[in-house]
Amino acid sequence: MTAVSVRDLLQDLLGVVPAGCDHAEARVVVRDSEAIGVRNGAVEWLESEASAGVGVRVRSGGAWGFAATAEMTPAAARGALARAIAVAEAQPRPAAGRRAWAAAVTGVTPATGTWASPCAQDPFAVSVDVKLDHLLAAEAAMAGDARIARREASCLSVRTHVTFASTAGALCEQTIVHCGGGLEALAVDGDEAQVRSYPSGHGGSVAAAGWEHLLSLDLAANAPRVAEEAVALLTAPVCPTGPVTLVLGGEQLALQVHESIGHALELDRMLGAEASYAGTSWIAPSDIGSLRFGSEPMHVTADATLPGGLGTFAWDDEGVAARRTTLVDGGILRAALSDRTSAAAIGLAESGGCARADGFARQPIVRMTNVSLEPGGAGSLADLLADTGEGLYLETNRSWSIDDRRLHFQFGTEIAREIRRGELGRLYRNASYAGVSPRFWGSLDAVCSAPEWRLHGLLNCGKGEPGQIMAVSHGTAPARFRGVEVGAGGGGPGPSEARCRTAAR
Repeated sequence: MTAVSVRDLLQDLLGVVPAGCDHAEARVVVRDSEAIGVRNGAVEWLESEASAGVGVRVRSGGAWGFAATAEMTPAAARGALARAIAVAEAQPRPAAGRRAWAAAVTGVTPATGTWASPCAQDPFAVSVDVKLDHLLAAEAAMAGDARIARREASCLSVRTHVTFASTAGALCEQTIVHCGGGLEALAVDGDEAQVRSYPSGHGGSVAAAGWEHLLSLDLAANAPRVAEEAVALLTAPVCPTGPVTLVLGGEQLALQVHESIGHALELDRMLGAEASYAGTSWIAPSDIGSLRFGSEPMHVTADATLPGGLGTFAWDDEGVAARRTTLVDGGILRAALSDRTSAAAIGLAESGGCARADGFARQPIVRMTNVSLEPGGAGSLADLLADTGEGLYLETNRSWSIDDRRLHFQFGTEIAREIRRGELGRLYRNASYAGVSPRFWGSLDAVCSAPEWRLHGLLNCGKGEPGQIMAVSHGTAPARFRGVEVGAGGGGPGPSEARCRTAAR
């Protein structure tokens, strides 16, 4: 279907919405994806998917109904509209909130226009042969030591085109391209197995960009170091345990932000409306404005306008314009992540612009945009280490666990290094650390400055029933925490743990 005919389809559909409906909106989502991986000199996976369809959501009598169809015809779309209305009318009627929700819609300028994420080189225009040559060269550069049992290189390309319209007058289109990849080496010696990844674990680095982002990672140049570190971990001492001064690398800190800040501040979790997948939150809506979440160096934002972010867009899936929101300022909680429904539930004047849906067949729910720990004033990583003196430096996530209130957590990292006399020292294996979210963030006393700040993409954020997978980025710079409990895991990942890319966070 052409873009013009998609617009005609949506306008035709919204023209037949019954007058009794409070609101109706529809999204046509067309998505293409391609994933390529090589392992030990051979193609391991080459997968491509394409999907397209119409999702229709209505609000009637204060209740929501949603239906979707993969058939993009006026008749099929009208059928989805009828099913969505039937679902809404079957819902219990809420006692309150209808007026507040209506204000949240009518008080916002309807979304109109077109937008595309920056993409210098369309990854779908790069041939599979070129991609394979690139990956095989990088993977081969990890060979040489017999203890490297598995060498992998992979890349991913996703293009999503969304056309959105609503009875509030919205009609907009956006095209978003994500691209990236990474390396992984698994070293095995007897019963010991250790993994090392670049530039991050669980699929590498993916950004809202084109093939140029994959090239910028320079996988082949980094491959020998990745393999050498995996082998070195086999005989490295086990990480010492006990409370220590801990410096976290940016990629590990990104997952810490995701799990203990981002998910905890999703307003539907705070309201108890989301609980069946990964729980609720230890934070209540009444805490906004007064809760001390962490120490004074803790400044956290949600920013859907960040260039290159996987949580970047022009409008969310309710047609709300992308925005930047301060979540935590000087350690004090200032705002939560919201969509129109949750914002209205606590009396906010407008949505936080965090409604996102996984494809055409899922209704929007509250999802993170790019939640980031803002840079501090501690200078470079070398400056921070010099100021630290003695402690541990951990980087690259290997495992994660957090309770269903986003309070108690434990993370494992691929690598740890001692900080001795202000510099990085010997390597440790099987490092992990644990804490309680507000105590942990209360122990933050230094964050590196802006030149050390990077965006780190996460591809597999899971939420909702039925489950939805979302991609998001987190900006971080290395940061220091005092008195953190560090432990040692029972051993490195074995071959059966080869791929955890599909595990939802």
